[in-house]
Amino acid sequence: MDLSQASALAFYILSTLFANSFVIIFVITVVLAALDFWVVKNVSGRILVGLRWWNEINEQGESIWRFECLDQESLARINQKDSMLFWWTLYLNAVAWGIFGIFSMVRLEVDYLLVVAVCFSLAIANIIGFTKCRKDARNKIQAFASRTIASRFSSTLQSAFSLV
Repeated sequence: MDLSQASALAFYILSTLFANSFVIIFVITVVLAALDFWVVKNVSGRILVGLRWWNEINEQGESIWRFECLDQESLARINQKDSMLFWWTLYLNAVAWGIFGIFSMVRLEVDYLLVVAVCFSLAIANIIGFTKCRKDARNKIQAFASRTIASRFSSTLQSAFSLV
């Protein structure tokens, strides 16, 4: 888990044990979770898996997903262990917030459930964004490979018939 994910989770755990001010716990935990969201979306995702995503709203009010992926050479240089670490921590972060949400429901702490819900929704947004981005990248790679193979096949056929 990267430092930003660990900081939001650690602060939440420690602050609920030692602090009495819900407002301070809420504000600092949500700020740390928002920082984690931004770092994972714009920095860690780009460095560790070569992906970046964002969502825009057009003039008609429709949501449009935008995806960026590194080129083939750069993707080949990405360390697979780093990539696996990225995906595991992405999912484990959401699982941890989900567990805290269950604890908050069991203890009937609706105010802390609000903190957890905000952090959980940010974690889920990153999961959805990166999953869609990975699928889009795979589709682009497959389309590129298909075009390349088709182009080479047609050029081979053309050269074979031009010799006849």
